[in-house]
Amino acid sequence: MQNKLELNVKGMTCASCVLKVESAIKKLPNIKQANVNLATERVTVNYEGNLDLERIKKEVQKIGYDIEIPNEEHDMHDHAAMLKNREIKDLKNKFILAAILSILILIGTYQDFLGLRFIPSNSMFIILILLTIPVQFYAGWMFHKIAWKNLNHFSFDMNSLVSIGTFAAFLYSLMVILFPDFFTRTNLKADLYFDTAAVIITLIILGRYLEAKAKSRTSEAIKKLIGLQAKTATVIRNNKEVKVPIEELEINDILIIKPGEKIPTDGIVIFGYSSIDESMITGESIPVEKNIKDIVIGGTINKNGMLKIKATKIGKDTMLAQIIKLVEEAQGSKAPIQRFADKIASIFVPVVVGIAALTFIIWYFFGPEPAFNFALLNFIGVLIIACPCAMGLATPTAIMVGTGKGAESGILIKNAEALEIAHKVNTLIFDKTGTLTKGKPEVTNILALNNFKEKDVLLYSGIAEKNSEHPLAEAVINYAKKLRLKIPNAGKFENIPGHGIKAYFHGKLILNGNRRLMKLNKINIPQYEKLLTKFEDEGKTAILVSVNKKIIGIIAIADTLKENSKEAIEELHKLGKEVIMITGDNERTGNAIAKQLGINKVLAEVLPHEKAIEVKKLQSQGKIVAFVGDGINDAPALAQADLGIAI
Repeated sequence: MQNKLELNVKGMTCASCVLKVESAIKKLPNIKQANVNLATERVTVNYEGNLDLERIKKEVQKIGYDIEIPNEEHDMHDHAAMLKNREIKDLKNKFILAAILSILILIGTYQDFLGLRFIPSNSMFIILILLTIPVQFYAGWMFHKIAWKNLNHFSFDMNSLVSIGTFAAFLYSLMVILFPDFFTRTNLKADLYFDTAAVIITLIILGRYLEAKAKSRTSEAIKKLIGLQAKTATVIRNNKEVKVPIEELEINDILIIKPGEKIPTDGIVIFGYSSIDESMITGESIPVEKNIKDIVIGGTINKNGMLKIKATKIGKDTMLAQIIKLVEEAQGSKAPIQRFADKIASIFVPVVVGIAALTFIIWYFFGPEPAFNFALLNFIGVLIIACPCAMGLATPTAIMVGTGKGAESGILIKNAEALEIAHKVNTLIFDKTGTLTKGKPEVTNILALNNFKEKDVLLYSGIAEKNSEHPLAEAVINYAKKLRLKIPNAGKFENIPGHGIKAYFHGKLILNGNRRLMKLNKINIPQYEKLLTKFEDEGKTAILVSVNKKIIGIIAIADTLKENSKEAIEELHKLGKEVIMITGDNERTGNAIAKQLGINKVLAEVLPHEKAIEVKKLQSQGKIVAFVGDGINDAPALAQADLGIAI
C-alpha cells in the first residue's frame, strides 16, 4: 500500500530546479513517485514502507535546495506562506538596492555619451568597481551559490547561466582596468561591462520577485478554503453537549449547530429545520432550506433554525477537503511546454560552455597572434552574450508586462505557462453566480393584482419581511429603500420555515411566501399559476403576497446580470470562441440566464469538485479551456483549466 507525504521545498526558481529535486528524491529507497509543485513550492512523495526524512533532506541539500518538515498538515500552508513572504521581502530589498546601483553604474559607464563628464576616468574605474561589487556578490549571491552547488554535481540551470555570464562580464572588466596592456596587444577596444553584470542581475531579481508574488497568489485559494473550516464542533457525548476540535470528530457523532454557526463537517440532518448559506461552496446566493434527512456540507453557515446532524464524513473525506486536494493537484500538474522546458534547461548550459570552450580552442590554434589573447577574449565574449540567454532576460520582462496588463483589467495571472497558452484558448466556461450575475438577489418584477397598486404590494410584503434575515427579505427591503418607501413594523410576526412569513398589521393578516403557504392558509391560487410559472421559467423566485387571505400581487426576485456580461459574451462569440455557462443552480434557472446572454450550452446542478471534472472532459476532447469564476467554490476548476481567470 502506497503512502503520501507533502514537504515544503526551499530555493527552487525554475523548471530545471523541479527536475533536479524530483530526480534526487526518486532515487531513494521506497520512493515510488515524487511530484514537485513549483507554484506552491511543495513536493508530494508517494512511498511504500518506511520513509527516511533525514535522508531526503540531505539529498535535496546536496543539490542546493532545502526541505522544510512542518509538524501539522495545516501548519504546512501557514509555514509555507511565512517562508514565501520572507522570500518576497528579501527579493524586493535586493532588487531596490541593485536597481539603484545599476542606474549609477549606467550613468558612470556612459557619462561621455550622456555629456556628463564630471569624474576622471581613473577615478570612475574605481567607483564602478565599488558600485558593482554589492550587486555581483550580495544581490547576485543567490545565483552564484546555487551555480556552485550545481557544478559540484555536474548539473546546470538558469542560475548557472546568470552566474557564468555576470562573472565573465565582471572579470573581463577588471582585466581591462588591471591589465590594459593585454588588450593593446590585440588592437581591440577595451570596453567595460560592469553595467552588463549589474543590469542582468537586477533584471533577473526583478523577474524572481514578480514570480514569487505570483506564486503567493496561487496559494490564496487554498488558504481561503482552509479558512472555511470550522475550528470546533458541539457534539453530544454521554447525553451532554461538549465542544471539541474538529480533528476529534468521529463518524456518526451527533452535532448541534446553532443559528449563525458554521457546519463543522459533512452530515445528514436528523432534527430541526433551517436555511443554509451554501454560497461559499456552491456559489449560489440564495440559502438552501434543509429538513430532516437532507445532506449538509461542512464549511457552510446555518442561517436561522437549530439543527442536529449526524456526521457522515470527516477529515480528508469531506467535500471541502476534497476541493482543497483538487486545487493542490491541479496546481501541481505540468503543462507539456513545462516538461519540455525541464529538459532544455538541463542541457542548455553545458552546450553554451562547450561552444565557448570550442571558440577558445579554434582561436588559440587557428587565430592570429597573439592567439591566447584573442582566444580568451572570444571565450569570454561567448559567455557574456549567451549567459544568461535571451530567454533568461526576456522571461521576467514578459511576465512583468503580461501580469501588469492583466492586473489593470482585474485578471490575476498565476504563471508564465498561463500567459503562454492564453492565445490558444478556444473554449471559455463561465461560472454563473457572481461572474455573469451580481451574486445577490434583487427585485425584478412587482405584479399588482385585484385592483391593488405596485406600491401596496411592496409595502405589505416589506412589512412582513422587515424582521426576517432571509436574503429574499433583504431584496424586498432594499428595493423599498431604493424607492424611498417607509416600511412600518408589523404588530406580530411569525416565520414559517419552508413556507414564508405570517404577519399582522393594524388588524390585517399579511401572508408573504410560496404556494405552500397559501395552501396551508386555504387560499385558492390556480388562477395565478401561469404567472408564477412564467417568472420561474425566467429563473426567478416568485413570492405571493396576500392581505386578509386575498392575493394582492406577486413579487419576482432573481440574481440579475452584471452590466457588461451580455456584451462580453457577444464579443467572445465574434472571436469564434465557444462559450459555456456552468452553475450549481437548477437547469431551469441556468437556461433562463443563458438565454438572456445568448449562451447555447449550459452545465447545471454542478457541484464545485464536479466543475473541475467538466473542465477535464473538455480538455480530453483536445480543447484549450479557460475557466472564469469569482469565488472559492470555483478554485478547483480555475486551477485545472489551461487558463484560470478569477474576477
